[in-house]
Amino acid sequence: MITLKDELGHLSYVVSGDGPPVVLVHAGVADHRMWDAVVPALAERYTVVRYDLRGFGESAPPTGPFRETDDLLSLLDHLGHQRVGLVGASWGGRVAVEFTLAHPDRVHSLALLAAPWPGYDWSADMVAYDEAETAALEAGDLDTAVQVNLDMWLRGPARGWDEVAPGLADRLRGAVRTSLVNQGVVGEHSQGPSGREVSAVAVPTLVGVGRLDVPDFQAIARRYAAEIPGATLVEFATAAHLVALDAPEELAAALGSFLAA
Repeated sequence: MITLKDELGHLSYVVSGDGPPVVLVHAGVADHRMWDAVVPALAERYTVVRYDLRGFGESAPPTGPFRETDDLLSLLDHLGHQRVGLVGASWGGRVAVEFTLAHPDRVHSLALLAAPWPGYDWSADMVAYDEAETAALEAGDLDTAVQVNLDMWLRGPARGWDEVAPGLADRLRGAVRTSLVNQGVVGEHSQGPSGREVSAVAVPTLVGVGRLDVPDFQAIARRYAAEIPGATLVEFATAAHLVALDAPEELAAALGSFLAA
């Protein structure tokens, strides 16, 4: 990976392919590698930029206050990309929304995959997940905290581990561990969502969600699709929360058609 240094540490990124630029922003339990199976198809037509959010993957934890949207802006300026197609998964989806609202002149199309909604009234199952993760971390049991996240975000509530593609858990485990190790310092310094209304998004938008995902995120996806003018909702029948891992070919096809249009 390539390193972009700044006063807070550094961001790590990788670029593939050639053509109009498309930026992929990973989920909060992953890093840039979650897109590995999607990139080859996109890179045939686009310059695909992937980076690790600050405190994830190979990007350094923050040493002071920061905004994820500022980091993305710095990366685009560094690479010389004036307008991009922006694709975000889970927390990366919310970063993509916030960036589009803050810098509408830098984004020509937006794709959101299972993005959260700030202030959402979470279900009892989501509260139980959060409590289980917190209890494990407070007990110093990082392995259990990792497994709690794999159960929720990779396996999901609607299937058993025997229905998850072999090897995916091992591929994701390290990224989840890094995210949990840095969770405290990232949460301390991240400035969080802006509170802008998503109805102000004025670019073509694709909203995607897995039909095996947590029901909260299926409801949130429908809300994004309803409140962003002209947005299109796409459901992935075989995917849970991390669509890029569960259904990479279907996702690449959907993104390819969307970006081309």
